[in-house]
Amino acid sequence: MNKIMVEIDVKTEYKFISFKMTDKKLRTTTWLCTNNRAGSELRIIKWYGVWRQYCYFPTVQAVYSKGCLEDIADFIKQLKK
Repeated sequence: MNKIMVEIDVKTEYKFISFKMTDKKLRTTTWLCTNNRAGSELRIIKWYGVWRQYCYFPTVQAVYSKGCLEDIADFIKQLKK
């Protein structure tokens, strides 16, 4: 059987948030998103098979600035490559 391992080369540090890989499977990865100032977990980005793309899964209701949302979107965009 020919296994394909995922190669990861993405920007993980942004001004307000950062991402850390928590799980690596053959074709997908899971990432923890944290707030840089408080170090609090905002939740994860992982593969959502129903939509066949990476999605952001927040832990609790939170308020996000335009900049934070752009950083999350940029990170997901990198995972699509």
